Amino acid sequence: EGEPDPVTGMVVDLKQVKAVLEKEVIGPMDHRHLNEEVPPFDRVVPTPENLAVEIWRRLEPHFHGSAARLKAVRLYESEDFFVEYDGR
Repeated sequence: EGEPDPVTGMVVDLKQVKAVLEKEVIGPMDHRHLNEEVPPFDRVVPTPENLAVEIWRRLEPHFHGSAARLKAVRLYESEDFFVEYDGR
């Protein structure tokens, strides 16, 4: 969320967002036994709610100093079931 750049019209460069997602979420979590291999889930149950909070925690600092801010993390468990966390 934020004001679009007057030149590019973008709020944030999606290539940068993709790179951050890969580094902070996909790389560390994809195809892993979360309970055993991915902190904090070795101590916290990896419910969809807890996953959304942890993803927020990993992504939000990357928006500091940017014109954009992270509005929410929405995590789908199925087509019609999701959780959303907005930092509150």
